[in-house]
Amino acid sequence: MIKFGNAVVRRRWLILVIAVLLLIPSVFGMMHTRINYDMLDYLPKDMETVKGQNILLNDFGKGAFSLVVVEGVEDKDVVQLKSNIEQVEHVKTVLWYDSLADMTIPMEILPDKIYDAFNSGDATLMAVFFDTSTSADETMEAISQIRSITGKQVFVSGMSALVTDLKALCENEEPIYVGLAVLFACIAMMITLDNWVIPIVFLASIGITILYNLGSNYFIGEISYITKALAAVLQLGVTMDYSIFLWHSYCEQKNIYKDNKEAMANAITATITSVVGSSITTIAGFIALCFMSYTMGLDLGIVMAKGVLLGVIGSITILPSVILIFDKPLSKLQHRSIIPKMDRVAVFITKHYIPILIVFTILLIPAFYGYSNTKVYYDFSKTLSEGSGLSAEDIPFSIANDKLKDDFDVSTTEMILCDADMSAKNAQQMLNEIEAVGGVKYALGINSVLDSTVPEEMVPEDLLSQLKSDKYQLILINSIYTVSTDEVNNQIDEINVILKKYDQNGMLIGEAPCTKDLIKVTNNDFNVVSIISIVAIFIIILLVLKSVTLPVVLVAVIEFAIFINLGIPYYTGVMLPFIAPICITTIQLGATVDYAILMTTRYKKERIEGRAKRLAVTNALSASIPSIIVSALGFFAATFGVAVYSNIDIISSMCSLMARGAIISMLSVIFVLPAMFMLLDKVICATTFKMRKLTKKNVEVIL
Repeated sequence: MIKFGNAVVRRRWLILVIAVLLLIPSVFGMMHTRINYDMLDYLPKDMETVKGQNILLNDFGKGAFSLVVVEGVEDKDVVQLKSNIEQVEHVKTVLWYDSLADMTIPMEILPDKIYDAFNSGDATLMAVFFDTSTSADETMEAISQIRSITGKQVFVSGMSALVTDLKALCENEEPIYVGLAVLFACIAMMITLDNWVIPIVFLASIGITILYNLGSNYFIGEISYITKALAAVLQLGVTMDYSIFLWHSYCEQKNIYKDNKEAMANAITATITSVVGSSITTIAGFIALCFMSYTMGLDLGIVMAKGVLLGVIGSITILPSVILIFDKPLSKLQHRSIIPKMDRVAVFITKHYIPILIVFTILLIPAFYGYSNTKVYYDFSKTLSEGSGLSAEDIPFSIANDKLKDDFDVSTTEMILCDADMSAKNAQQMLNEIEAVGGVKYALGINSVLDSTVPEEMVPEDLLSQLKSDKYQLILINSIYTVSTDEVNNQIDEINVILKKYDQNGMLIGEAPCTKDLIKVTNNDFNVVSIISIVAIFIIILLVLKSVTLPVVLVAVIEFAIFINLGIPYYTGVMLPFIAPICITTIQLGATVDYAILMTTRYKKERIEGRAKRLAVTNALSASIPSIIVSALGFFAATFGVAVYSNIDIISSMCSLMARGAIISMLSVIFVLPAMFMLLDKVICATTFKMRKLTKKNVEVIL
């Protein structure tokens, strides 16, 4: 590795030139990477609800769907409004009263069910279908155009309206996310490190690798908005340690070597060993996300694992090159770190390890209970409302949803795709049975507007083509129940039983059925990802520390911190977005187990060198606490500002959990881990390579 270190030192200017030139394709790639705002788009492609959405698009040319509420507009003006909406590019169909009958026929003569479906007081309802998918760029542009041409008396609901508002909010907030993360991380490092300017150097180096990571996403094709929002912040928080490792190593080597180039070459060599061992556990945590059936985990896992790897490369190539070039001014800007020596703290902890273990045992029970019972939500409309600083009046989608609920008592819309050749009699019977299901407002299909004795040939071709294809007929079901609730999920089960009775190949699709599938998939994913991350990191620690018991101890300490972190929302009455617990369990384990590895490595070294148990643990603790505090505060600083600022609850919740998790893990490692060493020292020595040779001749030194 010393050859590599020398090569970096000799070619530092070339490395910087290449690093800057690579920013050009990176920025280009970042600008041309598509962002996906539809969380349902990551469901497994073999699910019936997903297949049904594709059939709807392929057979009917209908992808996205929105219900549009129009208030205080006369019928003749609604006709013109409908015509204007139909002219918007990618609007496939607009269903309203005049789709069923001529406007010369009064609405009041329609069957009550049909009349009530389209009218409530001075409000009327249109169903708008688009020829593109829910979160397609074309659909979001169409939603924006409909809003711009229809005025304040028209309200567009549905998933496409949600993702349109979500996209606008993300684009406004993202530059501020990054700015806050950089500002707070810089402040934290200026305070905790021993140099005023080195944090800026760190951030410049890390910023370059973040741009590389975001730019290389171009080759993936597209990433989720969550991945885009978190990638820069998370990469900054996680890879900051690697820069700190190099700086501390360089400062140490300068005390040994007079030539700063020689010192840097040796610092790079020492850093590679530390950073590679540290980064492997973090990468393993992110790779565990790739095993989720819900493929947003794959999206986030690949991007973040790639970001950590690029961060490692940057810390041993770009960063040392910059430090060497600015070595003289950096040397003049040293200051004392505010973190004091931790000798007394270490002695206190090792002396009182039994009370600490008692507190640990007492806290473990409520922590695990809270962790197991924290409630999560799957309703994507809460993304812009739950925990948000925005009111409903600030979000057009929320206003439309409230109007739909208040005026028409409709919360969700489901769609049935069933056999086009089903007899009119059976179709009508099926509609009647579905309407009898609790919470179903009404079910509308071609047989809702036809008497069973009226032949289809009498139906206008335009209307027939909108509701029927060669293979399928389309039925709309409006429900009073909210997405992801037990009521709507039970309703979906009942409707599916009825549907399969009349058509075994029939499919129930829409936001509510997709969300029900999402609940099933992610419940399983949570267990799978947790097990994979624990097993992978356990094996890595086993190989790194060459011990059977130490991986159990380290993982247990960090899992305890995770239990506390994810248990707090239960006791504070906070609901988390469904994706947060799945991601946080792996991110917190992978990113903060390094704190435990750092202390354990020093503890092993102290014991192998012959120091007695108490002295070895005390020395390891005293030496490790400053580094652990700097690392945890850096991670906290990079995520806390985003958690406080963001109005998107998924982003805010995940950053809040990461910020809090860093501090909880820090405290767990500082207090609980050394107490574990004190309690289990004999077992650890007996099951750890090189420590088995320790004898009872070691005499404990009383401090």
